[in-house]
Amino acid sequence: MQQSAQRAKNKDVQWLALVRQQVESLQCGVVQIVVHDARVTRIERTEKLRLEPGGKIAAASTESSGDAEE
Repeated sequence: MQQSAQRAKNKDVQWLALVRQQVESLQCGVVQIVVHDARVTRIERTEKLRLEPGGKIAAASTESSGDAEE
């Protein structure tokens, strides 16, 4: 029983680390966590492009999604 609890904790740490990494590298945008059957199955990130006065770009535009570690 302890092994399955440890595996579940390791999975939690893995997806939490992925979400933290996506949020920390984001200047302006959205990080979505997709859950299926009480399990994180996908993490999606969309970064918005903001134009400053004078046409300067404030953040690069990227979109990425990654499947959570099993």
